[in-house]
Amino acid sequence: MDNKKTGFHISSGRLIDPLSCRDEIGDLYVAGGKIVDPTDFPADFQWLRIDAQGLIIAPGLIDMHVHLREPGETRKETIRTGTLAAAAGGITTVVAMPNTIPPTDNPDTITWIRKKAEKEAVVKVYPTGCITEGRRGEKLSPFQSLVQAGAIALSDDGNCVQNSRMMYLAMEFASILNVPILDHCEDTALSNGGVMNEGYWSTLLGLPGWPSVAEEIMVSRDILLCEKTQARIHLQHLTTEGSVRLLREAKKRGIPISAEVCPHHIALTESALRDYDTRFKMNPPLRGQKDREALIEAIVDGTIEVIASDHAPHTVFEKEVEFEKAPFGVVGLETLLAVCLKELYFSKKMSLLDLFSRLTLGPSRVLGLPQPSLDYGSSADLILLDLGAEWTVEASQFLSKGRNTPFEGLSLKGKVVLTMVEGQIVWKMEGKDLVVK
Repeated sequence: MDNKKTGFHISSGRLIDPLSCRDEIGDLYVAGGKIVDPTDFPADFQWLRIDAQGLIIAPGLIDMHVHLREPGETRKETIRTGTLAAAAGGITTVVAMPNTIPPTDNPDTITWIRKKAEKEAVVKVYPTGCITEGRRGEKLSPFQSLVQAGAIALSDDGNCVQNSRMMYLAMEFASILNVPILDHCEDTALSNGGVMNEGYWSTLLGLPGWPSVAEEIMVSRDILLCEKTQARIHLQHLTTEGSVRLLREAKKRGIPISAEVCPHHIALTESALRDYDTRFKMNPPLRGQKDREALIEAIVDGTIEVIASDHAPHTVFEKEVEFEKAPFGVVGLETLLAVCLKELYFSKKMSLLDLFSRLTLGPSRVLGLPQPSLDYGSSADLILLDLGAEWTVEASQFLSKGRNTPFEGLSLKGKVVLTMVEGQIVWKMEGKDLVVK
């Protein structure tokens, strides 16, 4: 489509816009990559109509925790396949984690990812830079060079900086650059080879346990350092009731700290590991029912303002080994929205506006990105969602190379039928022709 001469008229959809708290039936016009006022265009301007009757029109999701595996592990995922999977899941922006090969601890690797994404990605890709060189926790990476090269945040995700002095310095420098630090909270002396939550099920299954306090100690440390430095700190994939309590208290004291939770941690508990199925092995691990309930409560009341997938693809042969030897990680781009709908919206715990806020406004505020909106002048990063569509998770149908989903065979409701990035249709459901000739 020539954006200079034509645009899209998306008609009769239910507009869900968390920024303006808009929930109403209406039309949307897209031209030149933006949402526009049709009265600003000449009468003979060509509008291609998309029939959205019965569908949700909403801003595209921002997933700020994605492992695209490129460079270095293209057998698991590529920027191309990962972003296609994101588009199919209604995600229009992904933040790529730093544990690639080589890791993103230098500006050349950041630049390589950005250029690769410009050529092959179908959604927007923002790389993160490493907090420490090689993610080893021993020496800080060159923050300013990483940010200048295009890193949107700093993280050693997959690892946690164990040295508190090192983390303190990292926060001070990040504060000067006004860039957020995304921290994977794990005291490795306490997790110490654990492969699942420490408790009844780890004892029953005879597997090494990973206590919840291993997360909570680092959450406590980051809160104290954040209070001291006033840096922008974001706690990744929280899993425990204790972490939620610490976060809630910190926010009451006005500390500028934020956090995220993943769909698998609000949908599943440690009992899912009863058959030693490695698809349920993740980092951090599935916890207990009280932890799950605390996470949901924190999402609902806004203590946790971000939901992210932590999409971590692995090959089938890597996962088909003994539980203790299998790598941590699950895929989640194509199930992120539907699982959230099941656990939070259809369960009547949250409104659509609030749920979409955790998937769009929350991450945009943490990252300092333009806030997604359906208002005039906003970037046309949009999705059409069939809220009533019922489907069953089949990993064999994923666009991601990863098949390691913990939701295989799960019946879900709500399916993205079209995804648009900057006014261009980048994905639509096969057999679903919405453009009216």
